[in-house]
Amino acid sequence: MSITNFPQSPNKVHPEIPNAVGSRNSLAQEGRDKINEAITILDETTDKVMNHIEHKLPEEVLVKMDITGGIREKLYNYINQTYVNMFNRYTVTMEDEFIKKVRDFVDREESKGLARYTPREMTELLDKIGGADKFNTGEVEKSMINMYGHLQGHIQRGMNDLENETNAILRQKTDVGAFIRGENAYAILKCVIKDNEMRPKYVNDVKLSLNILDSELISPIYHYQVTVETLLKDAIQKHVQDLIDRQIDDLKEELVDQGHSEMTGSEIMFEKIKRVENFTDDEMEDEKSKRYTILAKKFLDKIEGLRAEIDIEDYDPLNIRENIKFVIDEENIRNRGYNTTINAITSILDTSKLGYQVCDNMKNARVCFIKEYEELDKTVLPDERYDIKLCYMDQNQIREACKEFDRQMDAFTREIQLLTDVADAHYQSTKRFRALKDFDDLSKRLMSREWLRRREAERQDPAYVHPDDIGMLYCENSFVEKNNRTYEDRIKYLKNKLRHLREHLNKIHGYQNPVERVILDEKILFVTKKFNEFTYEVNPHHIQPGLILDLNVTTIKRKQFMLKNMANVLNEFLYGVSKGFQDAAFAQFKRRRSTIRTDIDQSFVTEEDTDSIFQMAYGAAADAASDVAGTADLTPKKGRGSGLKEL
Repeated sequence: MSITNFPQSPNKVHPEIPNAVGSRNSLAQEGRDKINEAITILDETTDKVMNHIEHKLPEEVLVKMDITGGIREKLYNYINQTYVNMFNRYTVTMEDEFIKKVRDFVDREESKGLARYTPREMTELLDKIGGADKFNTGEVEKSMINMYGHLQGHIQRGMNDLENETNAILRQKTDVGAFIRGENAYAILKCVIKDNEMRPKYVNDVKLSLNILDSELISPIYHYQVTVETLLKDAIQKHVQDLIDRQIDDLKEELVDQGHSEMTGSEIMFEKIKRVENFTDDEMEDEKSKRYTILAKKFLDKIEGLRAEIDIEDYDPLNIRENIKFVIDEENIRNRGYNTTINAITSILDTSKLGYQVCDNMKNARVCFIKEYEELDKTVLPDERYDIKLCYMDQNQIREACKEFDRQMDAFTREIQLLTDVADAHYQSTKRFRALKDFDDLSKRLMSREWLRRREAERQDPAYVHPDDIGMLYCENSFVEKNNRTYEDRIKYLKNKLRHLREHLNKIHGYQNPVERVILDEKILFVTKKFNEFTYEVNPHHIQPGLILDLNVTTIKRKQFMLKNMANVLNEFLYGVSKGFQDAAFAQFKRRRSTIRTDIDQSFVTEEDTDSIFQMAYGAAADAASDVAGTADLTPKKGRGSGLKEL
């Protein structure tokens, strides 16, 4: 096909020239006889219509219809004018438009090299003027992504609502499982569902505490006053661990390629430990130490003790430490994780029909209080409400919280013991002289004085067990209990003490209410209420460093509006800020070669040849291990480098 077949302009109009505007012919037809094709289509379509008419209409009707002219000729003309013309025009138009686009592309590419002004596309002109960073569709694309993201979020939230409602209907009960779904149950620190004090018949109080560990957070959280040196060291440590993981992956692929069995989890762990010294060491004073390969010692010395703020008097923008701090602040490593968490919980509350009137965000302390109502008087608050405390705690904060918890527990123990002593003294004062009311009175009357003196001496012994406490286990001296205080036995013991005191007063006075009983009852009720509130809180001995979420929900038993909606909020929040629990054994599990059948893959190699191949692969390691057979040296060879080149 010669070049003359191509029109010189896109405005070329001709009915017969191929590829011209309005042409009946197209270059893509490749010499097809379109006239015969059209005749075939017309004849076949006309015959079908005629057969249909002849079978449907009576013969007398057909005779009358055929008076003024043949039906077949009329059908033929009608089909020719509509169907065939439309089909041909559509085919030609589509083919021509495609060829025109190819031709325009060729013309545009050729015109770029001409030294004269030629018309250009608007996008090309904008690109020549300002570049890709000035005129682009990035913002429009971001807006579309956000719209689709919000749509997907609404769909997902609706599916979560449907799932929770379905599960609640199937269970027909309210429990912890209705609050947190199974995949997030690992984060529960404490969950208590109890009757409301003022409306125990109709309202439930729910307390939920979640603990998301540092290792489970998607974006790590740091305290505001953490030093710049700590941030840099954490970043370097993560980079080193990534390099070690990369080497382990290469080693596993190399072993598999050599035909060896895959490494177990313990072998991978030991290989990682052996490679640590390739990237760092403990020589803190040596400037040539491996630990200073990524960042020199002089830089770390400059920023030692540098925190979030620098005094105005000491600030110099040209100093090294100020510039390093500027780089760290630009990355926003210090605030990124905490801000992400706050944005997640507030945005989810906004979009889940749960508003809040109080948001006390103490950013420097990494604590945020979110409440639905500002009023703190529980007697005037509605029966559907919630309040959230979101905080980040490190090891030092947890240690101090444990000390305060121990001090409070000791204070309650002393106070309840004092109540016991006062109640016992009051009971003794109500006895008449030589009265016989209990076992102690009987023992004093019947036993000898020497036995009574020995009995009093035994009571002074710290290991003495009171008769009322016989049968109660109270063990706090084990190693686990000393280092991880649960206080479960002591709490049960003290609550039994308080219950015994109330029963003892009822036994002494019955339905009488002298002033002594009123005073003791008021004190017992006060201590009982405070002790129940204290044990209702989370025991800090079992909190691990990370994000702590304390949630208090009050909901109507038959309605449970707040409970169901808060369940969706918490599950979506955990999905947004937590990577979830990951079991390394399952995460790294791969199919062992021992589970692969050898009879599936056909091979001409005999078993003796296979053994010789494996022996060649293990040759170097077997020689190094002397006469020990079946061992492999997994340590990387010196030729692979120490790993510092990857830094």
